Amino acid sequence: MHEILKSGMLLDENGNINEPGFARTLILDYNRAQVKGGYLRLKEWDYYLVGNEHFAVALTIADNSYMGLDSISFLWFDEKTEKTVSKMQVLTRGGKQLPATSKTGDVQSKGKGYQLSFIQDKEKRVLDFCMTNFHEGLPIKGHITLWDEPKESMVIATPFEKKGHFYYNQKINCMNATGTVNVCGKDYLFSGEDSFAVLDWGRGVWTYKNTWYWGSASGLVDGVKFGFNIGYGFGNTQAATENVLFYDGVIHKLSEVKFEIPCKKDGSEEFDKQWKFSSDDGRFELDFVPVLDRAACLNALIIASDQHQVFGYFSGKVILDNGKVIQLDRFFGFAEKVMNKW
Repeated sequence: MHEILKSGMLLDENGNINEPGFARTLILDYNRAQVKGGYLRLKEWDYYLVGNEHFAVALTIADNSYMGLDSISFLWFDEKTEKTVSKMQVLTRGGKQLPATSKTGDVQSKGKGYQLSFIQDKEKRVLDFCMTNFHEGLPIKGHITLWDEPKESMVIATPFEKKGHFYYNQKINCMNATGTVNVCGKDYLFSGEDSFAVLDWGRGVWTYKNTWYWGSASGLVDGVKFGFNIGYGFGNTQAATENVLFYDGVIHKLSEVKFEIPCKKDGSEEFDKQWKFSSDDGRFELDFVPVLDRAACLNALIIASDQHQVFGYFSGKVILDNGKVIQLDRFFGFAEKVMNKW
């Protein structure tokens, strides 16, 4: 696993990644003007998931050049149900002005009957959002503050085989979350003691057809902040994978992690059955019991998406860089498989 240790520009004069690998902070500088793979192929997004083992909210502001997407999801894990409402725009082409870094800058978007904003406030991130017609004709409104951001995060610079194509990604796990979301007249309180957030910050020029696997969790183990990020399926990951453990603000690098999703005899996947996760170095060995599959399928000629974001409980063991074994017993998180033609 190659670790990027020196700051510099993400892309060279041809729009290719200068130094593929992983980092512990957003050490490379992304500049939209250096993109050479075609502006209609450039995809930029900020995605926040805030939750606990009873309920969660997911917020997306994305500018995929040929289309924009603003999305709010609320998930009720005890009731095993969820609601997602997404608003699309045509030919945004960078018009949403998403910042070139996650460290500074605000992200805001609005349309008829809704608005979202992700605001940087010194050492905190403030998420504000509302939508007048969210569920059964009733609104959603929320104000959440994220704080105590860990000093290290998962950062990866992934090239594709196709010239000018790349993905620059940061996952910030284990942020404490405090605030309230009102859904259909009922308040849901996120307490900083049991509610955590992850930011998925992505910028890149993607190839047309991709399938990715992603898993994430944040919480406490014996009073210490712990989480993980795992995934694969796209780009050239020879330099590094995105698999890491988060423990007390520091990342511990993993090698390859395999998602084992149960299948029927005809080969179709059973996302609601127990999954298994294993790593080639034996440091990530977990079972996963699903609670809720947030499934969505879209087929609109040249654009298609088949998504299964499955929430549930992880149990088993993981091993830190120093050999310390962490036992997990019903640690809440999610794992997903997503196929996109975009």
